[in-house]
Amino acid sequence: MFTGIVEELGKVIEIMPNHLCIEGHVVMEALEISDSISINGVCLTVVAIENNSLCVDLSAETLRRTNLGYVEEGQSVNLERAVTPSTRMGGHIVQGHVDTCGTVVDLSGSTTDYVLKISLDEDYSKYIVGKGFIAIDGVSLTVVETIDNEFTIAVIPYTLENTVLKSRKLGDLVNIEIDIFAKYIERFISAKQG
Repeated sequence: MFTGIVEELGKVIEIMPNHLCIEGHVVMEALEISDSISINGVCLTVVAIENNSLCVDLSAETLRRTNLGYVEEGQSVNLERAVTPSTRMGGHIVQGHVDTCGTVVDLSGSTTDYVLKISLDEDYSKYIVGKGFIAIDGVSLTVVETIDNEFTIAVIPYTLENTVLKSRKLGDLVNIEIDIFAKYIERFISAKQG
């Protein structure tokens, strides 16, 4: 489990089929092989550690459902270690189980009032509500507004500066994790009606 509060920007240093290595500093502290790590909001298992880098394996499901298949060497990625029982719970409950990718369809404002608009498939947009939780590339955010299959988020200057959101452009794919409670409620209601 994660909080969606990004600890640092890591740098992709090696890409191989189904394998990714990332340079980091903050997240390397006390990190061990088999620990969970969130990379752009995707919960992955650390399979190798060397100096200031960590490596993870990428399953076909991860590559199909997330934007990690599109990262390039030298690119920045959001990194967060899994919470521990003594960790303060800032942000929201983020599992690192990406549901789908959305597409950046509008960027507006300045660094002090930055707004992203994201479009996603209607199968997932039904879970998005104004003032509700969303994780975008692992960043815990609050939805401002929803219109059809699009939603907007406001990004504070600190988050913009310290996450990959600052490098997003029109047409970019972003990893989307919707609120797990919305999915549970839907499942519960549909089971009751069935």
